[in-house]
Amino acid sequence: MPRNRTYSTEAIVLKQTSLGEADRVLTLFTPHLGKLGAVAKGVRRPASRTGGHLELLNRVSVSLAQGRTLDVVTDAQASQTFAGLRCSLPSISRAMYAAEMVDRFCIDRSPNLQVYRLLLQALTILDAGPEAPVLLRHFELLLLEHSGYRPELFWCVECRAELQPLDHAFSNTLGGVLCPVCRPGADGPLTQVSLGGMKVLRYLQRTPELGASANLRAPVRVAAELERMCHLYVRHILDRELKTAAFVNTVTGLRSHPVRDRGA
Repeated sequence: MPRNRTYSTEAIVLKQTSLGEADRVLTLFTPHLGKLGAVAKGVRRPASRTGGHLELLNRVSVSLAQGRTLDVVTDAQASQTFAGLRCSLPSISRAMYAAEMVDRFCIDRSPNLQVYRLLLQALTILDAGPEAPVLLRHFELLLLEHSGYRPELFWCVECRAELQPLDHAFSNTLGGVLCPVCRPGADGPLTQVSLGGMKVLRYLQRTPELGASANLRAPVRVAAELERMCHLYVRHILDRELKTAAFVNTVTGLRSHPVRDRGA
């Protein structure tokens, strides 16, 4: 918590909620203060000088005054509005999904500079316009790692044997892949991951630069398989569905498939 009653910070607007007739409650994600809530008073009025700067997903320089429950925005200036991604429904849906992921995984007032940079990279890539069919999978894997939920993709999560180049099964409960020996006795549902899917997942997990996946292509079947696996793992961790997940699937044409109770 800043010691001064007023302070300034860079931030990305993760979320907006209307309050009263003219105000908004904002969820801001900052590089050094973490996630924080703030009230932007009068921001919904046509004459507001800060309203256009505090739009969802904008990167802003913002000044705030400490309040009893929520801090109050006193000034704001957008430094990046990412106008390019707003012209594409798939891009804006992916950007909103990334923002919701950050909102759900990050707790208030807990700085995570790596996640802030990751979200900024994602918005910048989507703003540039590539189709980025597996960008969200890369984003999810890196966010999971920075949040302490890195899935195990190289060693059996049960017996720690090195995984061989085969089709495998992922356990949400254990947070990793099981070898053929440990798979039959596993508790809980398993999600099948093909050899091709494993190769893509491992490449993404080992690649810290999000831009490496901007133009990476995967067969439709593999892309859907990876979406399903990551979706189920994220849902297991959060114990809830992300509201934007269905929106992304609708506009990008991906569809979730039934989950097998046991891997092959």
